[in-house]
Amino acid sequence: MRNFVLKILFPIIGIALWVAVCVPICNRPIGFNYFLFWILAGFPFGIRFMCLKLVPKSYGLTGAVGVFALNVVIGALAGGVFLLIRVVRIVVDTVRIISGKEVI
Repeated sequence: MRNFVLKILFPIIGIALWVAVCVPICNRPIGFNYFLFWILAGFPFGIRFMCLKLVPKSYGLTGAVGVFALNVVIGALAGGVFLLIRVVRIVVDTVRIISGKEVI
């Protein structure tokens, strides 16, 4: 039961709450903005990936801000992929728990 709560229930509730926050922001009168949704939904999952690739050195203030913004966009896009991987992993863990195999 503890594995179910820690591996399945808490992550799925957190993902559902975050997506519920992101959907109204991305909903526009002309249609749904999927690119903005991908960035917003992936932001918390790619936050540790953001500042690992490009580090601003010997730039001015505008160059450093531009590299930081690029890091945020790249990290959020990668976070969208990490979010999809996490959802697939939750589904696999759910199937393992239902089938009776232990989830490590």
